[in-house]
Amino acid sequence: MARRDETVSWLCERLAPLGAIRARAMFGGWGVYCEELFFAIVTRDGVFLKADAQSLPEFQAAGLQPFEYAMKDGTQQSLNYYSLPTAADDDDEVLLAWARKALGAALRARAAKESVGARRAAGAAEKARKGAKPAGAGRGKRTVKTS
Repeated sequence: MARRDETVSWLCERLAPLGAIRARAMFGGWGVYCEELFFAIVTRDGVFLKADAQSLPEFQAAGLQPFEYAMKDGTQQSLNYYSLPTAADDDDEVLLAWARKALGAALRARAAKESVGARRAAGAAEKARKGAKPAGAGRGKRTVKTS
């Protein structure tokens, strides 16, 4: 599935009302982005949309299946991406409604990462303001003076 296939083109065209859609080849499939937010995966098995703690109950209540793949050791690994309902195959409104849920999950994930980064930066600034040594400072060789 290395080259852009019909499913990816079909999906990108149908998702266009959401914003700037692009697909990028990755891991034998495709990652789908809207305004640079990664929110969907396309594989030979179908289209999978990002879910999170807030949207997961809706995906599960609809009976949608998680994206799973085999690890090198043969174990199965799953990600918080869930299949599209079959109604989305020929109904753009259904597709867009589920895609909006996935975009919401992607936005919340990005906001959480930015919040963690901001807290770390604020903590570092506070330490610097108080004159604390930066992490790792003073960890060089120590000499002991003997008399």
